[in-house]
Amino acid sequence: MLRHVGTKRTYRHNVKLASWLGMTAGFINAAGFLSLAVLTTNVTGHAALFAERVALRDWKNARVIALWMFLFLAGAFISSLIVSWIGRNQRYSYVIPILIEMAILLGVALGGYQYDHSLVSKELFAGSLLFAMGLQNSLVSIISGSVVRTTHLTGTFTDLGIELAQMINSSVEDRIVLKSKIKLHLAVIFFFMCGALGGAYLFRHLHFHAFFIPLIILFFTLMYDVYRLRIKRYYWKLQKPLKKSIHNTP
Repeated sequence: MLRHVGTKRTYRHNVKLASWLGMTAGFINAAGFLSLAVLTTNVTGHAALFAERVALRDWKNARVIALWMFLFLAGAFISSLIVSWIGRNQRYSYVIPILIEMAILLGVALGGYQYDHSLVSKELFAGSLLFAMGLQNSLVSIISGSVVRTTHLTGTFTDLGIELAQMINSSVEDRIVLKSKIKLHLAVIFFFMCGALGGAYLFRHLHFHAFFIPLIILFFTLMYDVYRLRIKRYYWKLQKPLKKSIHNTP
């Protein structure tokens, strides 16, 4: 689901990508908001807050919000830079951005006990999560060819509305394509919401340790993609002698 790009990429790969990483983003969105009272997966709301703080001449908070927006941008930039350095078509070019995201989530989960609700702590924790989400959003966009975006739902709902409207006056052939797009967008929305519900529920019980959950999801996603083919090949090797013995049995 992560290694395939360009012509090698299938609809099934995009659905899996939308499912697992959409769930991760939804979890971080809800848990981040409950823990920090900050939107940690997108920058749309921060633009309005930044404008408000500037209008009120609250330069201290305006600086913090500007830093958050910059960190999301920096995450997207670094993720894209890493993939371009390694080579978009190289195997495992996605590993480093995901490992960085996992390291950030591990730091938030383990360092949560140090969060004291001060502006400096909020700046650090929220900024780290925004950077991680910038990494993920850029990586997913590159891998899927800008078909899948997992860290926010604004564009997904917009595309879904357009495609539902197009279904009314489209031909049979066009409807087949539109249905696949609609199913993909519904998968993003569904798993993002599942992740958000899980994040909201588990944070109330686990507090910052809840961030281990998206870390585990990312780890599973990474291991699945790295070892899936190896496991299949090993399974096929085991099956060949078995099939031969069955075939030769009188």
